[in-house]
Amino acid sequence: MRTASPSASAPAVVIGAGPHGLAAVAHLRGAGIPTRAFGEPLGFWRETMPAGMLLRSSDSASNIDDPERRLTLTAWAEATGRKVVKPVPIDDFVAYGLWFQERVAPDLDRRRVASVARRGAQLAVTLEDGEQLAAARVVVAAGLAPFAFVPPPFDALPASLCSHTSAAPAPERFAGRSVVVVGGGQSALESAALLHEAGAEVEVLVRAHRVFWLGPAGPAGHMWSATIPPTAAGSSAVGGGAPPLRASFRARHGLYWRAAPTEVGGRVTSWIGAAPDVCRVMPRGARVRLADDAVKAAAAYWLRDRLRPLTLTLGRAVVEAGERDGRVRLRLDDGSERVVDHVVLGTGYAMDVRRYPFLAPELAAELRIAGGYPLLRRGLESSIPGLHFLGAPAYLSFGPSMRFVVGTAYDAPALVQGIQGRRRPLFRWAF
Repeated sequence: MRTASPSASAPAVVIGAGPHGLAAVAHLRGAGIPTRAFGEPLGFWRETMPAGMLLRSSDSASNIDDPERRLTLTAWAEATGRKVVKPVPIDDFVAYGLWFQERVAPDLDRRRVASVARRGAQLAVTLEDGEQLAAARVVVAAGLAPFAFVPPPFDALPASLCSHTSAAPAPERFAGRSVVVVGGGQSALESAALLHEAGAEVEVLVRAHRVFWLGPAGPAGHMWSATIPPTAAGSSAVGGGAPPLRASFRARHGLYWRAAPTEVGGRVTSWIGAAPDVCRVMPRGARVRLADDAVKAAAAYWLRDRLRPLTLTLGRAVVEAGERDGRVRLRLDDGSERVVDHVVLGTGYAMDVRRYPFLAPELAAELRIAGGYPLLRRGLESSIPGLHFLGAPAYLSFGPSMRFVVGTAYDAPALVQGIQGRRRPLFRWAF
């Protein structure tokens, strides 16, 4: 095992090269803090997002933050002779992220971090080839990949018959086959649309009695929502016989009625969620309610027409799943059954940072945790001095915007201010 000499040690190590990790590198280096960064650039986005996917967030809410706010999607488009397409295709966002990485972390090390453990007053980072680094600060921006949630009764099905949306099953694989998609959020409904467009026969099962749609901000910054209300539990919207999509739209003028530019939450909750410093001092119960309400299952308005030809069955849950002659048999809570070729789960993620494979067990055991999330203080620092968490793990402590790219506008500069012990504004928006 090779051990780095003191001169090769880095004061700050960033684990993860997605939007939050790259923003952290940009701000750390912009503040003159020597930084080593490890990870596959935009790895989660490149490996888990199906081809043809579009970003739910608008282009203005999809910028990765840098100290001067110059490395935006618009700047990428101008520099590369491209045009910002709305909604933003996943391929364009990945290309933008790689362009951003080349400018802030051209020396990104793609080796896997095998272990983070305590070494005296510092943290020891061991890489996959055995090299060790001593770090005063370790910034974990490793995302959601280890936490895909496969609920019972699907957890007993083999991968050949059941996959999570994070597994990025190629839609064209299912041409001519029958697929049930479980879930009523963006990943589930967009996967369903892509599967249908690739030639699959698709039914979407949604446990809730309605689907929430996220609309665009209009000239005055309005947000609107629409639902597909069933006439009774378990009703389906099928092909041309589907009930019309009914939108409720209430326009109000003035700042109070405009949703925050984070595009996370409603006209009121979005402003609270866009203020991480406010979220952090709220009672934990109120924080949980706010966060859960702001990120409840919802999908972008532009999916509605693409889903019209599909069967949407609302208010129904799967209570039993098993294999039958190489296919999947599902029994629903109303006693009805489905037999299909494959199930795709858009069931989200169940965070537990102690399951990051690189956290040494004794270090993970020291973390103060609530519901799988680390409890973070100023600078997004955990209960272990020098160990910071950015992105989705900061959701409980700093609010729902941390789960999205737009949250880089808060967590990366707040990280640097916390490390440097600098006075900071009492209040900073997450956009």
